[in-house]
Amino acid sequence: MIRTKGILFVTIMLLAAAFVSGCAAPNELNIGYQPSTHQIAHMTAMEKGWWAEDLAPFGIEGINEHEFPTGAPEMTAMLAGDLDVAYVGAAPVISALSKGLDAKIVAGVQTQGSNLVLRPEIPYMGPEDLKGLKIATFPAGTIQDTLLRSWLEENNIDPENDLDILAMGPGDAITAISAGRVDGVFLPHPAPAIIESEGNGVPVLASGDMSPGHACCVLVVSGELIRENPALVEQIVKTHIKATEYNKDNVDEASAIFAAKTGWEVEKIDKSLEDWDGVWISDPNLVVDSTVEYTTVQYDLGYIDTPLTKEDIFDLSFFEAVIG
Repeated sequence: MIRTKGILFVTIMLLAAAFVSGCAAPNELNIGYQPSTHQIAHMTAMEKGWWAEDLAPFGIEGINEHEFPTGAPEMTAMLAGDLDVAYVGAAPVISALSKGLDAKIVAGVQTQGSNLVLRPEIPYMGPEDLKGLKIATFPAGTIQDTLLRSWLEENNIDPENDLDILAMGPGDAITAISAGRVDGVFLPHPAPAIIESEGNGVPVLASGDMSPGHACCVLVVSGELIRENPALVEQIVKTHIKATEYNKDNVDEASAIFAAKTGWEVEKIDKSLEDWDGVWISDPNLVVDSTVEYTTVQYDLGYIDTPLTKEDIFDLSFFEAVIG
């Protein structure tokens, strides 16, 4: 009897230990991002050691960063539970939420910042000139795909039949227009500046001209992290704000950090940040209306089954706690 009680006691203690371990804060954080000037805040926080330093008091011992070519595969990874935090376009978040992603946008990252670029020999006076062309952009459900198709329809251009829209990541799209395999691209910076600096294309329209002040990249955090460790999420937002403000005050250094991270020449990144219409932000309130509007656009395009609400997409409490 005594032996049975002892075994029972040990079993209970092991189960309790397992439960505590399962509820404990994670000791590593997985962050997704893309090699775009839109998301330099993450790169600066990594380069400066701020992620590691600021999150260490919360038991975070390692920061694992994962690079993705576009937001579509990044959100696939988050749906699979492989990411805790993501720097990503607002539109892919919508697509993922409609598929059951347990996450919320907790901060803004950037607005505008993409360009329609055509081969130098192709004349452009307006949307009608795109008929019959091959245009490469990011895959279905991304910011660029959603914005381009919506703008074409607003200008009475059928995105399915009047031109050929090809899904590509940034590297493949840059190669395709450089080789003349496509007539144009619609891509986030720095790709437009790189293509132009190499003489392979001319920017003819900025995304801010298509939709002024439109939402682009946002900071997304998993629902699990929000529920189980809200203090950590608040610090993630604080660090993001710190990196964003640092970049705005030190654009040359931000450019150098990006160039070192990606291998692109710093002169081309300087040109990108001089020419683009993008704006680095952290306040999610600046992109709420635009993001919710994307859900209607994606519904009309047949990408999602029903439009989402602000409450479905955002948790503004962390940003408000930080600034309040």
